[in-house]
Amino acid sequence: MMRDLTRELQRNRRFTSDASHELRTAVAGLRAELEEAGLHPAETDLGDLLARALSDVDRLDAIITDLRVLAELESAPPVRPQHVDLAELVRGEIAHRHDRIAVRLRLETRVVVRAVPIRIGRLLTNLLDNAQRHARHLVEVRVSHREGHAELRVVDDGDGVAEGERERVFERFVRLPAARGLDQSGTGLGLAIARDIACSHTGSLRIEEAETGGACFVFRLPLANAPAAPTGRHPRETTGPRPASAHLDADTS
Repeated sequence: MMRDLTRELQRNRRFTSDASHELRTAVAGLRAELEEAGLHPAETDLGDLLARALSDVDRLDAIITDLRVLAELESAPPVRPQHVDLAELVRGEIAHRHDRIAVRLRLETRVVVRAVPIRIGRLLTNLLDNAQRHARHLVEVRVSHREGHAELRVVDDGDGVAEGERERVFERFVRLPAARGLDQSGTGLGLAIARDIACSHTGSLRIEEAETGGACFVFRLPLANAPAAPTGRHPRETTGPRPASAHLDADTS
């Protein structure tokens, strides 16, 4: 018990230190840009300065938002779960997005879990944001059920994640060099939040190599009821968004 408490205290201290470092780094960058402009106003491109300053403010806002989400996950009282159809939730989330790559959907119907919809929506959002950052031409979301569990997979055709790094990317504030090169505005918290949400639903979140060569994030959690007998049919392939009320039947071809 004492050993577990010590580990938890060390983890909290490390998180506080990391969060402070990330916030101070963003503030320091913003301050340096403004001070440089103040020293050399005649040489400053005001439009460029404002664009960079707003980018820094957006990153600060994103870090603060993610920190608040983590705090709520760890300290807020439990929220009563509901019966959630994963396919319907995916369609609803996709309908509100404006992505550079249209998301392909492969959704089985009647995959129902007990979950907090807003949190599963956040998990999906974070996985899709990550996939859109790394994908070249393909982002795909799949929903299926197997062996009494529901599976939600988010697949891309990017460079993938090396096997030795697949657990590390779920650590807070960790951003691999490839991710930093693609997007400087990330917080390094999105995948950590997704993993925490998965665990809070007695589920799991892991990374596999996709058949496309990219990454496949697999969220797995228990079905609300016993699964129906498998039919051997495959879900129809579509490109989102689709109306939230639509149903995809299994492809009979």
